[in-house]
Amino acid sequence: MRRWLWLVYVAVLCTLPMRAAFAVEPAVAGGTATHGMVAQITLDGPIGPAAAEYFDDASKRAVADGAVAIVLRLDTPGGLAESMRQIIASMLSCEVPVLVYVAPGGARAASAGTYILYAGQIAAMAPATHLGAATPVQLGGDRPVPLPKASDQPAAAGSAAKDEPGAGDDAESHKVMNDAIAYIRSLAQLRGRNAQWAEQAVRGAATLTASEAAQQHVIDFVAADVADLLDKADGRKVQVRDRDVTLQLKGASVHEYAPGARTRFLAIITNPTIAYLLLLAGIFGLLLEAMHPGAMLPGIAGGICLLVGLYALQLLPVNYAGLALMALGVGLLVAEAVNPSVGAFGVGGLVSFVVGSVMLMNTGVPGYGVNLGVIAGIAVCAAGLLALIVWLVFRSRRAGPVTGDAAMQMDIGELLEPVEAGGEAWMMVRGERWRARCDTALPAGARVRVVSRQGLLLRVEPA
Repeated sequence: MRRWLWLVYVAVLCTLPMRAAFAVEPAVAGGTATHGMVAQITLDGPIGPAAAEYFDDASKRAVADGAVAIVLRLDTPGGLAESMRQIIASMLSCEVPVLVYVAPGGARAASAGTYILYAGQIAAMAPATHLGAATPVQLGGDRPVPLPKASDQPAAAGSAAKDEPGAGDDAESHKVMNDAIAYIRSLAQLRGRNAQWAEQAVRGAATLTASEAAQQHVIDFVAADVADLLDKADGRKVQVRDRDVTLQLKGASVHEYAPGARTRFLAIITNPTIAYLLLLAGIFGLLLEAMHPGAMLPGIAGGICLLVGLYALQLLPVNYAGLALMALGVGLLVAEAVNPSVGAFGVGGLVSFVVGSVMLMNTGVPGYGVNLGVIAGIAVCAAGLLALIVWLVFRSRRAGPVTGDAAMQMDIGELLEPVEAGGEAWMMVRGERWRARCDTALPAGARVRVVSRQGLLLRVEPA
């Protein structure tokens, strides 16, 4: 009997993997997204490498877990074009519909967020939100390219943007602009949305509120919350890759997919200010190790910080001229500390370091610039250190000698015993016992001044 019970137990265990496989089987069957679990992914903040990796990883996990759709809750001021394109590529290749939802109230889908909103099978916004201002920004520049003209009108569908001469309008900037226009128009045509307004958002940095976007067919509808989003999306037919799918989302459960530890770590180090501080910590840690060999800790910590900082910088739009100026500035400051001069090296190094820091990531992309307060704080500290070094140098030049015969001359000492005129006696000077000769008779305890030294004999006179 017990043998039969064991056989039943083993059979039940063997069926568990099959039950799990059926449970995570893709929920899009027969062209209809059935009731089930909806995954929610939240992109809150600038679009960067961490956000792109987070969406790609979370969307794949959601599909593997059997999600029937993905709700991408969006609130972003924009970000890096490369990261935006990675997110959109993941959305277009995803096996389940992606519902892009700008929320909560007060959120925005600006710049890169507008492209992502256009790429979703369903585009929705919460009340009191807005989108637009999708003009591309030059890396290393401080303004959009090219600046829109008052006479600019949206180009006809499928036509290239017209090049017009103007200050700062060169071939490269027109390539960037036309590429951005073509990209967002292709997304608008794919999803059947307002392509002309999409071009205006890129060319003229146009913006819309949620209700205006719904009226102009930029989004599908306005939804108060995620539940309302699923209710309004229910029954709509969308295109997922190469097939049509009818959404059945009313009453579906929503599961939040939070970023993993790697994504959170990547988000921290790819913050431009953090990457900047890591770079500086690495440089100065290695310098401390070089000046104090055997300390170990500064060298180890500096090496780790430098490698992590360089990894972060290669993911970010770095201006290498700024990086070179920073390295030159640090070198000049070190040269001033090692071989103090009148401050020429130090002042040049400080100017080079500050200018390089400002240039390092001055992209104009929201959220992707080094905090100027941090740069100012480090510059003030460096200036204070430089001023201290220069002050110490000048003070040392004004100070008298502290060792040798020159330092001992004119020192004041005390006789330990009486001395006759022209005789010798013991005296105490600088905490040391010396034999002294004096031309004047003096009692014990008298204070005398050192005049000269002859071997181990001091010549003194009354103080």
